[in-house]
Amino acid sequence: MSNHIVPKEQFEDLLIADTPFIDVRAEIEFSKGGFPTSTNIPILRDDERKLVGTCYKEKGRQAAIKLGHSLVTGKTKDQRIQAWCDFAKAQENAHIYCWRGGMRSNYAQAWMSEAGIDVPLIDGGFKALRRFIIDQFQDAAERVPILRIGGKTGTAKTPLVNAVEFSIDLEGHANHRGSSFGRRVSGAPSQIDFEHALGIDLLRKRRQYPDRTLIVEDEGRRIGPNAVPPEFYNKMHNANVAIVEMPMEFRVQRIVQEYVIEMTQEFFDTHPTNGWELFAAYLTQSLSRVQKRLGLENYKRIAVLMDEALRRQNEHGDTSGHEAWVTAMLKDYYDPMYAYQLEKQSNKIIFQGKYDDVLNWVNEKSRSI
Repeated sequence: MSNHIVPKEQFEDLLIADTPFIDVRAEIEFSKGGFPTSTNIPILRDDERKLVGTCYKEKGRQAAIKLGHSLVTGKTKDQRIQAWCDFAKAQENAHIYCWRGGMRSNYAQAWMSEAGIDVPLIDGGFKALRRFIIDQFQDAAERVPILRIGGKTGTAKTPLVNAVEFSIDLEGHANHRGSSFGRRVSGAPSQIDFEHALGIDLLRKRRQYPDRTLIVEDEGRRIGPNAVPPEFYNKMHNANVAIVEMPMEFRVQRIVQEYVIEMTQEFFDTHPTNGWELFAAYLTQSLSRVQKRLGLENYKRIAVLMDEALRRQNEHGDTSGHEAWVTAMLKDYYDPMYAYQLEKQSNKIIFQGKYDDVLNWVNEKSRSI
């Protein structure tokens, strides 16, 4: 019978190695967040877990355990054991956990062992693994030098960050471009999933590139619906910043490519029957969200430009009409807003230049403390 329990001291190696996890929590627990390599194969389904929980409250622990065994027995038990065993056979070095490494994962581990499959169990379960990841943000805030990449909208800050070895793509992990137009068709991860993916990336990069300055994009605390962990954000917010400066024409073309051409394709790929309608709604609703900050007159003027651009694109496949409203948004909204924000942190600016100049400077800076 397997009793292999993995202690906290091994968590970093497991997470960095993309170890596959069997998560035996109920579906509702898993839906709130897991790990990038975890697969949910519950020992108790949602309805069964609810019954056991009610029993525990009304009749106590022993009665709840007895009910749980009566719910997971016979063919049902065999099917769940088979699913876990099939996963373990297909995924080398699979590990198992439940919420706190308690009864559910212990039973699952024991039943698998009886079936001839031994898998290690995470000491403390999901809660302990999550605590380990969250602690990394505090550790990084205390020990890792950070440099921000700033610049106006459309200056290719995210590609620059990703071109540096020791960097973290916050927008990539949030699956959001960090603006009112920034949501992606595939949607944002849960806050827990965002934190876990970000934390594991940080763990892996710190081991791969020790004693370097971490490069991140200059972001607000929130990126779409996700929030950067507070300790890590505070360190970012107080870090020095290098500013990317690019011509207006470059910025307009880049925004049209990302927010119009690529987003149109994303919507059509995901929604073949009504992709156009959803794309048009995405643009108009994104503009509507900033109506107050734009002011009514600016909003009306830009909305007319956007409607005309959408008409031309739909009827003729011509996306050049979008350049007019993008230019207006940059001049009347994004650039003034960024200038105001930058003024408040002017003492943090330590380098300014075009994309290639900043990239070369940042690559050199990242390799030193």
